[in-house]
Amino acid sequence: MPIDPHYETVIGLEVHSQLRTKSKIFCGCPNIFGAEANTQICPVCAGFPGVLPVMNREMVNMAIKTGLAINGTINNFSVFSRKNYFYPDSPTGYQISQYDLPIVEHGELFINPEGQSKKRVGVTRIHMEVDAGKSLHEGIVGASWVDLNRVGTPLLEIVSEPDMRSSEEAGAYLKKLRAILRFLEVCDGNMEEGSFRCDANVSVRHYGAEEFGTRTELKNLNSIRNVMRAIDYEVERQIDIIENGDTVVQETRLWDANNNSSRSMRSKEDAHDYRYFPEPDLPPLTIEQSHIDDIRARLPELPDDMAKRFQDEMGLSEYDAGVLTASKEMASYFEIANQVVTVAGKKNAKATANWVTVELLGRLNKNGLEIEESPVSATNMGKLVALIQSGDISGKIAKQVFGFMFDDGGDPEQIVKEKGLKQVTDSSAINSEVDQVLAAHPEQVEQYRGGKTQILGFLVGKVMQATRGKANPAMVNSLLKDKLG
Repeated sequence: MPIDPHYETVIGLEVHSQLRTKSKIFCGCPNIFGAEANTQICPVCAGFPGVLPVMNREMVNMAIKTGLAINGTINNFSVFSRKNYFYPDSPTGYQISQYDLPIVEHGELFINPEGQSKKRVGVTRIHMEVDAGKSLHEGIVGASWVDLNRVGTPLLEIVSEPDMRSSEEAGAYLKKLRAILRFLEVCDGNMEEGSFRCDANVSVRHYGAEEFGTRTELKNLNSIRNVMRAIDYEVERQIDIIENGDTVVQETRLWDANNNSSRSMRSKEDAHDYRYFPEPDLPPLTIEQSHIDDIRARLPELPDDMAKRFQDEMGLSEYDAGVLTASKEMASYFEIANQVVTVAGKKNAKATANWVTVELLGRLNKNGLEIEESPVSATNMGKLVALIQSGDISGKIAKQVFGFMFDDGGDPEQIVKEKGLKQVTDSSAINSEVDQVLAAHPEQVEQYRGGKTQILGFLVGKVMQATRGKANPAMVNSLLKDKLG
């Protein structure tokens, strides 16, 4: 929602995603994160004179995959250009990128911000380019280290249309885009390691205005949460400037997550300041349509398609299907757990989804863990749901078992056996407990028979308490009703 009801926010995002190729973009150096500084470099990626770049075929294939996944147009002819600017961690003094003839144009993806309807966000272009190195500022006073390991890492720059109108929409866009890239296995989407980086272009305008306001570009955004916080801060900053009678200046600003504020980095250059010209050492890239068609035929199931399948074939709600397909790891976890339940003959996708999205995700979020770090395996989660569906344990007991699994690991079947938690379904044993509860609470019995039927819940609770939660709740309800008349 807009921060000020009189202003409309306009947001466009530029995402740089490092590709998971084995080698760098134009040389054979390993494309590995975390290696000792300045050990993954060669004369090509270090920009030595006289060396020539050689195209990485897998990078091109990954760009085509990504373009197809967002319904983009794959250009059969594209060109690499030199983008000239100085960075201390770029040894060439220029970046090899794509400018007026990129590999992908005119894509789209659909987002579902929480509490809002589905929305289309256009993707202007996707182009391939080479990453720069990294400046390090810790451990030395008055200077910086330079690590060139990242130089030459293949990047896709994914540029959205200015279609987003709130930080919530921007966050939903980034989550959806990251999920697509992970499903395609072209990028790991790790923002903390810098393999999925975002710059946000933000402006405001009065509602009803046709012209966009002056935009600023926000950098140094290392998490989706920080992207959203930075956008909200920038919107407030621009509105304050306008309300005070001043003019917003086009500039690049750095986000400081510690202080929840931004500061000016530089006035914004326009494209012509980069002095683009065709890269003389690389020929134009020509892609046969048959090659594009072959990649299209081998695309994996993508988040939207998988969510639709979960709804159509398993009867899940749109919300649950969206949560379960938010990442490839989450979707895989759910499908493995659900398969275990199905094989056990207790097919119930809705129950499996509830346990994954509510109980498991709740505990993971509380402990700051991702689904791939879950101490409860997908197989054991499936076994737990199967135990509930078979009537071996009640939902209440299942939560106890789940607690043991989350804290200490282990197989739920073994936990139930060792701790004597199997549900009591012997009608004679439950009948005895029911008789004792009715005898101990004559006043409540009379109230029920006098028309206060809500007293039944109290009596059920007493029986469950007497059996330490192990009695079958449905059987307890049935026996009580029979005896109470």
